[in-house]
Amino acid sequence: MGKPEAPQPVKLICGILASDQQCLEAAQKALRDLFGPTDFVSPVWPFTQTDYYNQQTGLAIVRNFLAFERLIDPGRLAAVKYQTNALEQQLAEQLQTSWPRPVNLDPGYLEPAKLVLASTKNFSHRIYIGQNIYAEVTLMFHKGGWRSFEFTFPDFRGPLYHDFLNQVREELIRQRRRS
Repeated sequence: MGKPEAPQPVKLICGILASDQQCLEAAQKALRDLFGPTDFVSPVWPFTQTDYYNQQTGLAIVRNFLAFERLIDPGRLAAVKYQTNALEQQLAEQLQTSWPRPVNLDPGYLEPAKLVLASTKNFSHRIYIGQNIYAEVTLMFHKGGWRSFEFTFPDFRGPLYHDFLNQVREELIRQRRRS
């Protein structure tokens, strides 16, 4: 019989979809206020892989990721999703845009072997993690690179985000070695 062991800490990340640069910057500041300093900030990319969010977030959506210095217990992911959902609502009320959801926040965590994202929606490839929240392994790190799955979101399938994720992964490994 296996003996349960506490999981190693993971790197909290948050993907941001925003209506424009002003909304993106407001989301970045609010996330830092909530989760602390970041050690990595991705480039800002146009989000053009799908029009799924256009009616809520806009027609010229931008994408960005933040990785936070402080490592977390992966068991906190459901609570983090609730915090980012509340933050989305606050930002929708504060930002002066014509879009009902000017910021979409997608929290998750990175560990050396995978990227996990939280969701409020159940699906065949998602696992219930408590508090009405689900999680999915969006990417796996295998044989020196990030690999997608059939269900991986279109923007994560290609290599666009992989350099950023590699930097975050390498820092996580360094942080774990130091502790």
